[in-house]
Amino acid sequence: MNKSYEVEYCNLELRFDRRHIQQLIRDLIQDGYSLYWSENESIFIISVRTGRKLTKLRFQRLAKGYKLVGDYVIKDAKLAEWLEKLIGDLRGHAVVKRFKDRQILIENILFGEVIRLVEITGMEHRVIYQKGPIIDIGKMSEMYASESAEQRLDLLQQELDEELEKLYDALQKGENDLVDSCKEKLKLIRIELIRLEW
Repeated sequence: MNKSYEVEYCNLELRFDRRHIQQLIRDLIQDGYSLYWSENESIFIISVRTGRKLTKLRFQRLAKGYKLVGDYVIKDAKLAEWLEKLIGDLRGHAVVKRFKDRQILIENILFGEVIRLVEITGMEHRVIYQKGPIIDIGKMSEMYASESAEQRLDLLQQELDEELEKLYDALQKGENDLVDSCKEKLKLIRIELIRLEW
């Protein structure tokens, strides 16, 4: 393993139910990790020993289930693999910074999918990958100058509120197809909101 290996997970948001946490504990023990856990009314903590370092994974208790919160610096490649598998499987969100030699790779992950990948070497920034259409400067300045952009922003805000309400109802009723459809629509609304607010 590369001794300079280091991954930082920022703005991590993963939702779990109790069964997922129990499975995670079992899997980590089977993989040879030494760990212990504790909980109170508001938080569940799994402390994982990697070499001489102790990593504390903090799960905030929600009305239904738990949410993994916080920023984590992981220097153990296997544990980093576990976290990345969880982000993908649970369709989580995170900003992942990989430090290798004198280079940093930054991945923005939304719903378990990389939407932007940036490489930083010294003072140089290079966008390696960006999901979705990239709008050019001319169109952006037109939209910015246009009053219709402001009207469109208000309309999108209403659409966002309605779609979130629809998503909430679908989640409550367990209508998975409608949940997926709402999430897709929310992604599109979010992209357009970002463009208009740029």
